[in-house]
Amino acid sequence: MIHQQFQGSHYQIGLQYGSLLRRQGQFLLDHVPFPLTAERIHFAARCLPICKQYFPEILEEIAGLADGQGCAPEPLQTVLLSMYALPPACNCSCFAVHNQNSLLLARNSDFLPALEPFNTNVIYQFDGDSFDFTGNTTAFLEMEDGVNQHGLAIGLTSVYPTQIQPGLNAGLLLRCCLEKCRTTKEAIQLLQTIPISSAQTLTIADPSGELAVVECCAGHLEILRPTERQPFVCATNRFHTFQMLPLNHNEIDDWNAEQRFQTMRQTLENKASSFDLKAAFDLLSGKDGWICQYDRSTGKDTVWSVVYDLQHGQIWRTEQNPSRTCFVQDNRFPLF
Repeated sequence: MIHQQFQGSHYQIGLQYGSLLRRQGQFLLDHVPFPLTAERIHFAARCLPICKQYFPEILEEIAGLADGQGCAPEPLQTVLLSMYALPPACNCSCFAVHNQNSLLLARNSDFLPALEPFNTNVIYQFDGDSFDFTGNTTAFLEMEDGVNQHGLAIGLTSVYPTQIQPGLNAGLLLRCCLEKCRTTKEAIQLLQTIPISSAQTLTIADPSGELAVVECCAGHLEILRPTERQPFVCATNRFHTFQMLPLNHNEIDDWNAEQRFQTMRQTLENKASSFDLKAAFDLLSGKDGWICQYDRSTGKDTVWSVVYDLQHGQIWRTEQNPSRTCFVQDNRFPLF
C-alpha cells in the first residue's frame, strides 16, 4: 500500500500528488481498469454541474492533479465522476458495533489483486474549512473508508446499480462527508440533500456512539440503525431494507455478498455485547465464517482491512488479506 501525506489547499494537494506520481513515472490514466467510453464521458459531463454545486473542492483537486500529471482534467473527471455508477466490480464488507466496552467501525476492502500496488492510504491536512482526514482507497482521490479529525468514520460497499442518474458517486459521497461533517447525524443530513449517481451502502459511526447504515442509490435512500438488542450494523454489496430489496441486481457476481453479510450478522448477534477489538480482527480475518477466504488465483482478494476504534482513538490496519497478515496500529493521525 502506498502511503501519502498532503497539506494545503485542494488544488495544492492535487498538484503535489500528481507531480509526485509523475516524478516516479506513474501516470494515473495508464492504470484505469475500464475504458473511457463515450457513455462514461457523457455521463461524467452531466455529473459535473452537480459536483460543482455540492463538492467544488474535489474539482479543484482534480485540476491540480491534472496539472501535476501533465494532462487535461477532463479524462480524470470522466474517471472519477463515472466510477461506481458505471461499475467494474461490487465488493467489500463493513460493520460497526457499540457496546459498553467498544465502539468500532471496521471494513474489508475486496478488490483486484492485479491493482494492489496502487492501493493508497492518505492523510489530508487542509488549509481552509475542510476537516482533516485519513482514508484508504483504490481510486486515488475518492475514498472508500476513512475517519476525520472529529472521529467520524465511514466505510462504503458498492452495490450494482439497477438505475443511475447524474450526481455524486460512492467514493465522492464518502469523502464529502468526511470533509464537511462532524457526526453521523450531519452525514445523513448531507446525504439526504445530494443527488446520488451510484448504488452503495455507507456505514457510519461517530464518537458519541451513533451508528447507521445508509443504503442509497439514484432517487432512493433508506437508513438502518442498531437496536438495544442488536447494537450493531453491517453491510456488503446488497441492499437489505424492505424498501431497497427490489433494487438489488440478482444476476451478477457480487463476490459472495450475502454469505459475507450473514457471517457478520450472525457473529455480531452472538457476540455483540462483549465484542471488542480482537473480535473485530477475528471476524474480518475469517475466523467466524466466510468473509475473506478468496482464491487469489481467480483475480479476487481482500486487499486491506481496517478497524477504527472510536472509543480509544486508534486506527488498526493490515495492508493485505487479514487471514494472512496481522493488524498494525497506525499512530500518524490523531483522532481526538
